[in-house]
Amino acid sequence: MEQRRLNDWTQSFASGLVGAVALTAVHQLAQRLTTAAPRMDVVGERAMGRAIEAAGGTVPPQPRLLNWALAGDLLSNSAYYSLVTCGRDAHVWTRAVALGLAAGICALVLPARIGLGDPPESDRRSNQVMTVAWYLLGGLAAAAAGQRMKSRALPL
Repeated sequence: MEQRRLNDWTQSFASGLVGAVALTAVHQLAQRLTTAAPRMDVVGERAMGRAIEAAGGTVPPQPRLLNWALAGDLLSNSAYYSLVTCGRDAHVWTRAVALGLAAGICALVLPARIGLGDPPESDRRSNQVMTVAWYLLGGLAAAAAGQRMKSRALPL
């Protein structure tokens, strides 16, 4: 029983990591293609810098701050997207859509409300659509990875 829970947790986190990597990859690629791309990395840098200062540390220079922010994004988004595969399998796609849309909307609304400022270019409709769509993509990637892992899992 304990081994099964560990396997379930591991699979959930691994599927969440797939969703987080998909989200981060599309964000990073789009930044190289268009200036209208969502810049959640900037919000991540602001959050990381504030957290370091609050802990009494010195904010590192670029590109180290960006690397830390991306690592933090991958870890937190992996944990978030791991929720997609928790619960009954029949609802995994519903959870993927709900969690992806919620994350995208929150990415647009929350930064300013928690003192991190608006994400760059977030007043543009195209940027808003891309932001929500890409977080949705992360949820769907997590669901697909989770379904694939479960279909290949060995019985205990």
